[in-house]
Amino acid sequence: MMRVEFTVNGQRETVEVEPRRTLADALREDLGLTGTHLGCEHGVCGACTVLVDGGAVRACLMFAVQADGASITTVEGMAGDDGTKHPLQEAFCDHHGLQCGFCTPGMLMSALDLLHRDPHPTRERIREELSGNICRCTGYTGIVDAVRAAAKTLASASADIDE
Repeated sequence: MMRVEFTVNGQRETVEVEPRRTLADALREDLGLTGTHLGCEHGVCGACTVLVDGGAVRACLMFAVQADGASITTVEGMAGDDGTKHPLQEAFCDHHGLQCGFCTPGMLMSALDLLHRDPHPTRERIREELSGNICRCTGYTGIVDAVRAAAKTLASASADIDE
């Protein structure tokens, strides 16, 4: 067993794991953060996407020990401390960017990563960036619409702060 320490959604956490334990399993089973979904367990579907030190990572492909010392954000960490949904979460609801909800956490985390890197992505860029996340329900149009709407909301909020 190995002791691993990292910050998850702003909280310092310590877990004892076998070296082969994935980050997804440590998040879900050891910390109870079940918003990180496991689909293919081969890094293909994107359902397990989380942010590690600000970048999107497939948690099913990363060992928990590799995250030692890292800052991790899961879908549970998107909402405000008071439970207020993140603008991206609101946009997914408003634009029917979710159906069954299985892919939604990974889509949200991948989209959040994109918006951190490109606050004004084109529809084409959104499609390209999210092409590694599989959704069987929505047809992607609502997801792309949601990311565009969230980008506008976040840009507007940023402009209000700058004034």
